[in-house]
Amino acid sequence: MSTPQPPMPQTAAPNWQAAPGSPYPTYTSPIPVVRTHLGHALASEWTKIRSVRSTMWTLGVFVLLVVGIGLAAAALVAGNTGPGGMGDQNPLSFGFFGLLLGSMCIITLGVLTTASEYGTGMIRTTMTACPSRSRVLVAKSIVFFAVAFVVTLASALLVSLADVALLDAREPTGSEWLKGTVGVSLYIALLGLLSLVVGSIIRHSAGAITIMIGVVLAPLVIALFMFSESLQDLQKALFEYSIPNQLSVFYEQSLSNTGPAGWDPLWIMLGVTAAAFAGAFVLLEQRDV
Repeated sequence: MSTPQPPMPQTAAPNWQAAPGSPYPTYTSPIPVVRTHLGHALASEWTKIRSVRSTMWTLGVFVLLVVGIGLAAAALVAGNTGPGGMGDQNPLSFGFFGLLLGSMCIITLGVLTTASEYGTGMIRTTMTACPSRSRVLVAKSIVFFAVAFVVTLASALLVSLADVALLDAREPTGSEWLKGTVGVSLYIALLGLLSLVVGSIIRHSAGAITIMIGVVLAPLVIALFMFSESLQDLQKALFEYSIPNQLSVFYEQSLSNTGPAGWDPLWIMLGVTAAAFAGAFVLLEQRDV
């Protein structure tokens, strides 16, 4: 006795219809076709950045450096201050040390967001799924900037609250709170975004990270060894526009009395990042994957 066979699954039959003005039928797929948009690219990049272990490790080290060094510096000063405390000094300024070292983590993550795909060959799959190269770069930038800003803001705010509680100093003004938390977080996120763009241009993780570390540290180090009087103007410019000094401006602790002040470092970084973006878009359309 034969065993009855299960019924075959029903599949949608292809739809053959004649196009208007043509005697020949054309094929219409029964599978619905959805036009892709930026939202799909954002969802894809969010899945990538949260699913790789390097993101968690890099951001974890960043938080550890910012919070750990910021609290350690404040605790050390609090234990050594006299009866008068810190006087009129801004207590938020001790967050600078952790953010300066932690920025290396944001730089690394920014480079890896783009350059690592070129190293593994994953970029071919990405561009096949989303042929619009500019859309891919925009999606990566939006997702990374949001992650970097939120993590930096949370860390900077935690350190700021702890420093105010630990130190015997005046209460920061509203402007100082805004610059020491939101302002510096936007600056660090833009620095990481610049690293992402450099990674897209260089397409090599180690090379792009080396370039960005040089951008952060080289101007200040070079200026320290300029002893000639004929180079004083150049030395002064390197001091004033170095990234460590621009970070310190958010805490009103600039290395000089001239140069960037207030929110100037944020506009400088925004302009540099925008120029790098323009170059990255041009190269992305001209070069092969």
